[in-house]
Amino acid sequence: MNMEVGTGRSLAIGVVALALFAGTTLAAAARPEQRDAQVVFVTAPCTVPDFDFLCPPFLRALRRTGVQGKIIAPAYREDIASTLSLLAKQGYALIIVWPGGNFDEWTAALGNVARRFPQARFALLEFPLSVLGRRTTNVQSILIRTHEASYLAGWLAVRLEQRRPGRDVVGAVGGLEGIQTVEDFMVGFRAGAKGASPKATVLVGYSQDFVDPTKCEAIARRQIARGAGALFNVAGGCGLGTLRAAKRAGIWGIGVDTDQSFLGPHILTSVVKGWDVMMLTLLRQVRDGRIRARGQIELGLADGGATLGRLSPKVPASLRRELADMRRRIVAGEIRVPGVPPR
Repeated sequence: MNMEVGTGRSLAIGVVALALFAGTTLAAAARPEQRDAQVVFVTAPCTVPDFDFLCPPFLRALRRTGVQGKIIAPAYREDIASTLSLLAKQGYALIIVWPGGNFDEWTAALGNVARRFPQARFALLEFPLSVLGRRTTNVQSILIRTHEASYLAGWLAVRLEQRRPGRDVVGAVGGLEGIQTVEDFMVGFRAGAKGASPKATVLVGYSQDFVDPTKCEAIARRQIARGAGALFNVAGGCGLGTLRAAKRAGIWGIGVDTDQSFLGPHILTSVVKGWDVMMLTLLRQVRDGRIRARGQIELGLADGGATLGRLSPKVPASLRRELADMRRRIVAGEIRVPGVPPR
């Protein structure tokens, strides 16, 4: 989960750096009146490493659909309500918003602006419509449901635990407790672990933080002391501490959001979110002239919304086959995976 407070880097620097990175010319955010864009993506600065996971998928979706779009990254000190109001007046086909770590401020602003400008069309990434407060008629929400992919990760972790002597124990370290996007991982992971062995112990802890890796590492060490043989990171940058603790203890780590196998051979797999699928889903609406006025889209295992990343080469071929069959059964509806309903 990459949920950090944005920085005060200038917008101009962010746009230029992103253009250099992507090989794509973007309209400067200081000139939003230019009408070369049909879609605008409002997000945290893409020059900040923890936020650049969403910008490349947006640019790829633009190229694949032929839709014209640009990225605006307001600095932390800027008034997001004023920014959204300005954009709402300018006739974009769709305004895509990702609140990031400032979700309270951003979602409150989006709800108010959407009600003031009912002719504008907005898309909210990764949060249910309920966070906007009063009913809106011009905001759609698009969510990636991770419980099914997390089930596979929990199942695989315990199946490997069964090859070690002693009790079967795995752990998960989350960020903020009670957030649907965090709990979806947790509930699915626990169900998968129990699906592999009803006797398995699943340790769960929360850092109440998505940034400081020392907080997650402290929780991870306690879980390791209680016998955990695999640890699931569900806390973004904070969770790097979880994976570091796993590496130092010589046990498995499971990544989150993106494929974190680059961190080393101790990474068993990762529960990867399909950001490209999310962006393509929205931009195809624009390309086809069928933009949803409101409602909630949920992308799961069958849709490519979430899946497992690279598996460790140490996973036996027999387990890989079982895992593939488990995935097939989930997609076919033969296995019902519990999740946390978006509120």
